Amino acid sequence: MGIMRVQAMFLAALIAMALSFPAVAQTSPQLVKRYTDLAGSAESAKTLVNGLAQKMALGNVDNALALTQASLEKRGIDHPTPEQLKVALTALLDQRAAGEGWGEIAHSLGFSLGEIKDAQDQREQAERIQRAQTPAPNRVDKPGAERPLRPERPDRSTRPDRPERPQI
Repeated sequence: MGIMRVQAMFLAALIAMALSFPAVAQTSPQLVKRYTDLAGSAESAKTLVNGLAQKMALGNVDNALALTQASLEKRGIDHPTPEQLKVALTALLDQRAAGEGWGEIAHSLGFSLGEIKDAQDQREQAERIQRAQTPAPNRVDKPGAERPLRPERPDRSTRPDRPERPQI
């Protein structure tokens, strides 16, 4: 019974860990889109994500940037300068390199990683809903969608360059 109990506890711990991990974006373009505001532009976000992804998995990139964003926002910095972003991110990556887990790092900053990720997911879901509810502009409302008017075709009977066809 002792081994079964240990196995059951181990299995319960694995399930609890799996459930506690936040959902992560699966691709670099998703992360670029998610962190464009943090980086200041899509190009800066792409450079940031790709640079970090050379050193760590995308889930870790997502966690590092989510914590960086939360720590900056906690200090009232919604649109950080590149230097502010670098300092905040470097501090987190130093903690990670020292062996701390993402949850420990989040707690040291006064956050729960799960709450941060849940808030991100809710924000993104609200944006998707808003986009879905925004009516698409009518074709005539789109700039440049207007077609030039066709010149009127001359009546065949008045065109001198063609003889009239006989009626059958």
